[in-house]
Amino acid sequence: MHSPRRSRRTAAAVTGSAVLALLATACTGTDSAGGADDSASGKDVTITFWHGWSQENETRAIQANIDTFEKLHPNIHVKVVGNIADDKSEQALRAGGPDAPDVVSSFTTDNVGKFCSAKVWADLNPLLKKDGIDPARTFPAAMLKYSGFEGSQCSLPLLGDAYGLYYNKTAFAAAGITAPPKTFSEFEADAVRLTVADGDGYKQLGFMPTYHGYESVPSHYLGQYGASYFGDDGKSDIATDPRVAAMFTWQKNLIGKLGGFDRLEKYRSGFGDEYSAKNPFETGQVAMSIDGEWRTASIAEDKVSFDWATAPFPVPDDQADTYGRGYQTGTIIGIARTSRKQAASWELVKYLTTDTDAVVDLANAIHNVPSTVAALDSPRLDADANFRTFIDIARNPHSGTTPASVNGGAYQISIQNLGYAYESGRQPDLAAGLAATAKEIDAAIDQAK
Repeated sequence: MHSPRRSRRTAAAVTGSAVLALLATACTGTDSAGGADDSASGKDVTITFWHGWSQENETRAIQANIDTFEKLHPNIHVKVVGNIADDKSEQALRAGGPDAPDVVSSFTTDNVGKFCSAKVWADLNPLLKKDGIDPARTFPAAMLKYSGFEGSQCSLPLLGDAYGLYYNKTAFAAAGITAPPKTFSEFEADAVRLTVADGDGYKQLGFMPTYHGYESVPSHYLGQYGASYFGDDGKSDIATDPRVAAMFTWQKNLIGKLGGFDRLEKYRSGFGDEYSAKNPFETGQVAMSIDGEWRTASIAEDKVSFDWATAPFPVPDDQADTYGRGYQTGTIIGIARTSRKQAASWELVKYLTTDTDAVVDLANAIHNVPSTVAALDSPRLDADANFRTFIDIARNPHSGTTPASVNGGAYQISIQNLGYAYESGRQPDLAAGLAATAKEIDAAIDQAK
């Protein structure tokens, strides 16, 4: 079942921002490894692996992979510590010493740019090259993109998340809708058709489009447009990329068609917790939602009272040929730059990220998208029709992610803040808002360098 760790990326970015100042003061020396070890010659070595998973099925799956790894490498012993947040791991990495982890995983891909540029995580490119591993052939393009920054591959993907459309088939049938929408015009029409008013509220809402609506955040919507966020010069291009303005305009227009911002926000205040059976899709309060692959396991476990299915989230009408795409993020893993046990640490990272069976076993246990091309095609992958949707999204060449930045996810927070202001009417001039936000993003990045 999906953990609260995979809440909205913007929420993760806010959490991650707490470590940005810390990272800025961390060691910013060369990319060279902290030190080798004698594990290759058969000498016993113990390494420490910190990760953020905490639920029993998750920690059990991690330990199962570690057990297999230790059988393959009997001289390498792994001390596993779970439920570690980024701020704690970064503090330990900064302090160094025998108590610091050698291998670290993170759910906050927004911080990759900071991990790489501050050189708290070692660049893995030399190790990949030494072992003849071609990252471009091994990992899906979007996953590889979010795990590196400016040429430094300081992390590798360790399972992924893909976002798609969940829809209530029972509600669709009652409304006379026979198939999930593929374009935004179809989506808008269905959302309106599925909405049932109840006084100044709703008996059922077709879709909750506001940016506070759980996973309906700007980055997930912009993923359907293929926005680039930054130009070739490294400056924010959100004020000049027409796809960004088109997304903000589409979202606000949909708010109007579904009853207006105030009415929607009042209805949203009655939603239950995102990570429980009180999720508004599971309760039937909304007939469609945007969500990640982990929700398939939650819904099956909670045994909802209606038929449901998944599909790729719709795309803009003028990009209909990209249907099947989706926004991607995930978990990353790397080696502490100061670790004195680089060789053994690399063997563990290599196994967890490139061994097909290891990746598939972890994906099956945690209900996340596998993070290698081979694992996506593995016959051992547990993938019913609803989960298969997200496998196909991960394979889709049009799928994308948000680019890494030297100051983490700060630029996404700026964009989301503009979204809050624009959807509520506090910022009526979209062009002016985009221009001001682009300047804010560039200034923050310049300050972080």
